[in-house]
Amino acid sequence: MNHPGRHWHKLDDDRIQCDVCPRYCKLHEGQRGACFVRMRESDAIVLTTYGRSSGFCIDPIEKKPLNHFYPGTSVFSFGTAGCNLACKFCQNWDISKSRDMDRLMDQASPDEIARTAAEWGCRSIAFTYNDPVIFAEYAVDVADAAHALGLKTVAVTAGYVTEVARGDLFSHMDAANVDLKGFTDEFYVKLCGAHLQPVLDTLKWLVHETDVWVEITTLLIPGENDSDEELLALSNWVAKELGTEVPLHFTAFHPDFKLTDTPPTPPATLTRARRIALAQGLRHVYTGNVHDVDGGATRCTGCGKAVIERDWYEILGYALDDSGACLACGTPLAGRFARFEQPFGSRRIPVPIHRVA
Repeated sequence: MNHPGRHWHKLDDDRIQCDVCPRYCKLHEGQRGACFVRMRESDAIVLTTYGRSSGFCIDPIEKKPLNHFYPGTSVFSFGTAGCNLACKFCQNWDISKSRDMDRLMDQASPDEIARTAAEWGCRSIAFTYNDPVIFAEYAVDVADAAHALGLKTVAVTAGYVTEVARGDLFSHMDAANVDLKGFTDEFYVKLCGAHLQPVLDTLKWLVHETDVWVEITTLLIPGENDSDEELLALSNWVAKELGTEVPLHFTAFHPDFKLTDTPPTPPATLTRARRIALAQGLRHVYTGNVHDVDGGATRCTGCGKAVIERDWYEILGYALDDSGACLACGTPLAGRFARFEQPFGSRRIPVPIHRVA
């Protein structure tokens, strides 16, 4: 299962440095990086999870969450194991924090994944559940197979990647949802074991230097990253550095992993965060993990009409033409659009490909 890794170099002290993420793990023979899945084998870095997955599932694209990327379509989703962050609030910790390769109970080649996604009528393939940064070689090969069949590709990522590695991954992606987990370095150090600046650098690069469609998600944790001051600073930065058309999702936390004593996010906190962001000029601000029709609606920036009405992952109304322009006034909506057909809805369909003995 070990596959040659990219982006590493040998140090003068005979260790090998992994250059995929800003942790820059320096490895002796047989050692694994902080992500657990990239390992030194002889005089190279290998990816130990290539071709294996913790599971395949068909989701609504709104679950990623992406509200401006072919709304209503289905996305073939999968991940592997491990993560290069150490978030104490991880909602997928059983996968991302796994140190047990037996979690990887499905296996499939890139061509098999792309073909299965196409056969199930999916519009795109998402690399999710854990971060594709750490299984980039597998993600890139799957993305190439997907594009060959006319499918789009989506990276759901924390954006914690180096300048040298990010171009290799994201040049194969059509869209990305980036977790901006908080807006202070203290938050990143304390709760994620990482730093804020590399994530900001990734976001600016994605928006200004690539054709990748970008949306941002911030999980609001009571008492940690939900103050008015932090929300104001985050919203101002997005508006100034990325632009007011970049969608921002505020989603609700539920107690999990190492933050089981922290209460769930009150819906009022999401509403307050959305109000602050809209006041700073952001045009598309959403609430997630709650039933909130107003917070799920996409509004035309021209006439203010609700051009997409949602309740969680369900689309209740759609008033855009095939190009994504408002049917009422003709103003184009930022995003990626096509002919709107029967929406996939809120279903979740597990799809086993090859079970590993």
